[in-house]
Amino acid sequence: MLGVAAGSNRGTWTSSPAPGPSGVSDSGGLWYTSGMLDPTLPALILAPMEGVTDAPMRAALGEDGAFTYAVAEFLRVAHSVPSRGVVRRHVPELAAGGRTPTGLPVQVQLLGGDPGRVAETAAVAHAAGASAIDLNFGCPARTVNRHDGGAALLRQPARIRAVVAAVRAALPRPVPVSAKLRLGWDSLDAIDETAAMAAEGGAAWLTIHGRTRVAGYAPPAYWGPIGRVRERLGLPVVANGDIWTVADFRRCRDETGCWHFMLGRGALADPRLPRRVAAELGLGPGLPDTEFDRPIDWHAQLRRLVEWSRRFPGHRPEGTVRRLKQWLHLAAVHGSFAHFHAIKRATTLDELFAGLCGAADRVESVVSG
Repeated sequence: MLGVAAGSNRGTWTSSPAPGPSGVSDSGGLWYTSGMLDPTLPALILAPMEGVTDAPMRAALGEDGAFTYAVAEFLRVAHSVPSRGVVRRHVPELAAGGRTPTGLPVQVQLLGGDPGRVAETAAVAHAAGASAIDLNFGCPARTVNRHDGGAALLRQPARIRAVVAAVRAALPRPVPVSAKLRLGWDSLDAIDETAAMAAEGGAAWLTIHGRTRVAGYAPPAYWGPIGRVRERLGLPVVANGDIWTVADFRRCRDETGCWHFMLGRGALADPRLPRRVAAELGLGPGLPDTEFDRPIDWHAQLRRLVEWSRRFPGHRPEGTVRRLKQWLHLAAVHGSFAHFHAIKRATTLDELFAGLCGAADRVESVVSG
């Protein structure tokens, strides 16, 4: 096998052929992962979050090298097949070799229930520069589910197989196809059938969120069924859901037996978490203990995102303000950010950063006084 050392998120060639139905290889050739998931190495993946992890956010969160790759927000395939230009506008990294300006590989994700149209879109995305395709069968949003997308297909497992198989057939064999699933629509045990259908369709790996669609994002996440799928199918499985701390990561690892993990909201609630998890996986150096003796420098974190936002076409300051407030709201609800009240009414970047500075000054005066 030709590869790279653990800790690198550069593309690799592996002599392990792409898994086919039921995880059994049928390609008989090289499987180029292009910096995506390598079954022989641990991985940490940045989750797609609609309206949150866009191209500037992917660049910002990928800057410190903790993530192996990112999955882009889903591109919905409804009544028509999007053009190559639409795909590239949705995932601008495709114009630069499929990587963020900070070097993080980005996987294109598609969402839709019509096998033919999704397969045609996958071919368009590949022509636009996509080196791997992920299929979203996990989005719990009602508007998406009402229009035959995301988790709606969990109620009809055979359709998952049909979509995966159509996309697999539409792409060159070296281009991997993966699938994102939830445990089921309303049953934790449904994952056994849906995961098997995705594998039979030719999924190279699965990402499983440890909740049902009905549960939404309500705690807890159930990691045990993820491990059961990994053992039964023999496919690489990426564990996802409710990893907020290093202790959560360790429990998830113990319960699933996985060595591939996806972080979403946890990476935003605590921007230091990805590097800590990456260190646990042997993907890079951790952070010194002294880093955790002081509060997160939110001013610096948000400035990074502002600077990256300005480098992408279509940047609008008001949109950046909304994105920063989304980030801080997540950190307030799930992390340690305690000053959301100081910025929640901000409408400009100046107002937001003034609110942050004011809150920090008040904390400093309390501590020093």
